[in-house]
Amino acid sequence: MHQTKIVAIVGATGAQGGGLVRAIVNSLDKEFKARALTRNEDSDKAQALKTLGVDVVAADLDDMRSLTRAFTDTYAAFCLTNYWEHFSPEKEITQARHMAEAARQAGVQHVIWSTLEDTRRWMPLSDERMPTLMGKYKVPHFDAKGEADREFQALNVPTTFLLTSFYWDNMIYFGMAPKKGPDGTLLFTLPMGDKKLPGIAAEDIGGCVLGVLQKGREMIGKTVGIAGEHLTGTEMAATMSKVFGQPVRYNEVSPETYRGFGFPGADDVGNMFQFKRDFNADFRKPRDPAIARALNPALQDFETWLQKNKQRIPLE
Repeated sequence: MHQTKIVAIVGATGAQGGGLVRAIVNSLDKEFKARALTRNEDSDKAQALKTLGVDVVAADLDDMRSLTRAFTDTYAAFCLTNYWEHFSPEKEITQARHMAEAARQAGVQHVIWSTLEDTRRWMPLSDERMPTLMGKYKVPHFDAKGEADREFQALNVPTTFLLTSFYWDNMIYFGMAPKKGPDGTLLFTLPMGDKKLPGIAAEDIGGCVLGVLQKGREMIGKTVGIAGEHLTGTEMAATMSKVFGQPVRYNEVSPETYRGFGFPGADDVGNMFQFKRDFNADFRKPRDPAIARALNPALQDFETWLQKNKQRIPLE
């Protein structure tokens, strides 16, 4: 009988980490056991994990000692940062350094680091097609994660670099659901032109991470991109029309217009979509749905996810 391998999961009460906790809990072979890391063990979400029989451990990304304790005696660690909590690229890089150092000190055998591209490799700060933000970034929430890759590399931490995709769940939680236009037609607004957007159900990320863990050491040092489907705005709108039972039209806007929408981080998100549009082939290439499906056979396409979640999407 094999020994159960403990996986420390950063952000266990969030979308990616929570998906991995559930994937491990629901796994039939029980090769892995989840150790959920959270700042607040008493939160409702943490308590819900405890009812699933998951060990919940207090840890803070700003406190490396707490991370080292939480990583001790674990086989693997799933590491991520949440830019939208604090809007600080520098904080993300520091937190990644803390996780990398904690993993090294604790002797973690496999880290999966949820990262994104450093867009400055494609669009340097001198390129005026896209505004530079905070003085040194093009897409801060991408660039900081990409820059932080080297924190794991410099310490020779055995790492798989996971490139995620646009969450379809942003239509539920991030205000990206279709909204009624002047004539009453639902408009789905994106600055992607006619280019395809790789997307994924947030819950499916956890299943893909479990697939990486199951493959083991062969995945160390590799970069793995995941997506459920690549779709244009027009294709997404057509699927929404079918599922919602009413017309949804793709409302193509320019990145400049999107940056001016005024919500917190609109300039960052507008730049992100411009990067995905202007460097579409490079962005899509590593995010092969066939690879994601091989890791997670339960991977959903957009229509399947939409049918399952349509009641949760606010149509205004």
